[in-house]
Amino acid sequence: MPATATRLSAFTESVIRGTTRLANEHGAINLAQGFPDFDPPEELLAALERATRGPHHQYAVTWGAPRFRDALAKKISRFTGLEVDPDRHLVVTCGSTEAMMVAMMTACNPGDKVIVFSPFYENYAADAILSGAEPIYVALRPPDFGFDREELAKAFEQKPKAIVVCNPSNPTGKVFTRDELLYILQLAEEHDAFVIMDEPYEHIVFEPHEHVYACALPGAASRVITCNSLSKTYSITGWRLGYVHAAPEVIAQARKVHDFLTVGAAAPLQEAAVAGLELPDSYYAGLTSLYTAKRDVFLGYLRELGLPFTEPQGAYYVMLDISSFGFATDSEASEWLIKEIGVAGVAGSSFFREPVNHLIRFHFAKSEGILRAAGEKLLGLRDR
Repeated sequence: MPATATRLSAFTESVIRGTTRLANEHGAINLAQGFPDFDPPEELLAALERATRGPHHQYAVTWGAPRFRDALAKKISRFTGLEVDPDRHLVVTCGSTEAMMVAMMTACNPGDKVIVFSPFYENYAADAILSGAEPIYVALRPPDFGFDREELAKAFEQKPKAIVVCNPSNPTGKVFTRDELLYILQLAEEHDAFVIMDEPYEHIVFEPHEHVYACALPGAASRVITCNSLSKTYSITGWRLGYVHAAPEVIAQARKVHDFLTVGAAAPLQEAAVAGLELPDSYYAGLTSLYTAKRDVFLGYLRELGLPFTEPQGAYYVMLDISSFGFATDSEASEWLIKEIGVAGVAGSSFFREPVNHLIRFHFAKSEGILRAAGEKLLGLRDR
């Protein structure tokens, strides 16, 4: 048998999805893979039913159905203040996972370098490698997961083609400040690099923090490539609808990559999702309140448990420090929690370039009843 591609040896399959499979095998509460267990807004469900009876069962325009792109452009404009041309600034993708791959392959040539903050969502390093690029890792430092400006400046001295910024961050819940984003843009301009923003949690930000759109900052228009998704905002992770938003010159190239990766996102789902994009501002305020309440419930149990954890500024993840239990690795701890406690979380080492083996990432995008059930199980750790 011929050998498979050597680049695949540089990473494993998704640890998150593997943890989900183990949780399912043992009937554990799955706080590993970050998807809601509740329905999307009723407006979306009704629109989906209508879309299944409409003329939307064949290919849409490759880079996105016109009605969907129009609604998407208006929604982006509403929150960023930018003028967004649906025909020049957008390409619709199969989720933000494809959006990030499109952005990476559009920005980078084989052999280029890409800065990735660590800890990072596990796809970023794999995307860089699959694009033929070399990741440069810069640490985000607890407890607030800020970065050292000198360390980042030195990373830019290696002449990367791009930097990837997840805001709010998965897995840390960090929300990047305006000053931090301006500094990143300054370095990117000095070294002629792209800034690839990943923003699927843009509307899940907890007071007093606020989401700053890097694409709307001074000097951003020509170098910020925004990847985003409807998955988290509208609780439709299974619909796989995402997009890339960038300057027309970038989008013209990104459309080529997208065309040959997936051809196009599902036409009926694009039609139905317009109803979500047209929801009023009150919906997004309600989403913030919903996740603030979920965060407070779950963190209340962690405080009662007495183990250290990082309080998220945004997104719906929390990193729990399990070093006091003496496990050799966090992977061993994750498996033990699934089998013995009945709660699944992701081994934190899967997000870090550094040798970090004492953290477990949990998510709280679940109903209150499930969060309380998981919390009660975790309280059992006090007797171990």
